[in-house]
Amino acid sequence: MNNKFLIQRVEDFVYKRLYNEGSGHDWWHIDRVRRNAMYIGTKENANLFIIEIAALLHDLIDDKLSENIKLNVSQVEQLLLNLGIDQEIIQAIIRIIQVISFRKKEPKNQLSLEAKVIQDADRLDAIGAIGIARTFVYAGSKGNIIYHPDVEEKTDAISHFYEKLLKLKDLMNTNAGRSLAEERHQFLELYLNQFYDEWNGRK
Repeated sequence: MNNKFLIQRVEDFVYKRLYNEGSGHDWWHIDRVRRNAMYIGTKENANLFIIEIAALLHDLIDDKLSENIKLNVSQVEQLLLNLGIDQEIIQAIIRIIQVISFRKKEPKNQLSLEAKVIQDADRLDAIGAIGIARTFVYAGSKGNIIYHPDVEEKTDAISHFYEKLLKLKDLMNTNAGRSLAEERHQFLELYLNQFYDEWNGRK
C-alpha cells in the first residue's frame, strides 16, 4: 500500500471515532494539528509520513477522552500493524503519541524531531482564539465554571490560562513553532485584559 492510501485509512478511522467528541479533542482539533504539523515538519525537514500518521492518532490514548472513545496503546499499534505499516515506523509513531502531552513533561532532548514538530502543532491549537474556545469547551464538559476569583482549587476555565496556556509560547521546540506561537500568545494576553475589564465592570 502506498503512503497516501495508508494515511487515508487512518484518517477515516480517526474521523469516525472523534467526530462527535465533546471536550475540544474532536476531529477538527486533530485536523488542525495535522495541518500545522505538516507545515512545521516541512520547514524542519522531518519525516512527513510519520508526522501525519502520528498527528492523526495523537489524542486517541489521551485520558481526557471518554472511555467509549479512548484506545490503549496496544489497540493503536494493532491498527497500524493491520495496515501493514513497517514496525520501525509504528514504534516511532507510538513513542510520539506517548510522550508529547503537556502533562508528560518529557525533556526536549529525549524527543525525536517528529515528536517536537507534533508537540508544537498540538500546543499551537491550545493558544490563540482556538485555544480559548477549546478551554471553555473543555471546562464545560467537566462541569467547571468560567471563573471564580476566590476558590483556591483553580478548576475554573480562566485558571487554565495560567496553569498551561500562557506557558506554551516559551516551550515551543522549533523555530516555525515559536514564530506561529507569538501572535497567538499575544491574543491570549489581550483576551485576558478584556476579560478582567469586563469582569470588574470597568468597561
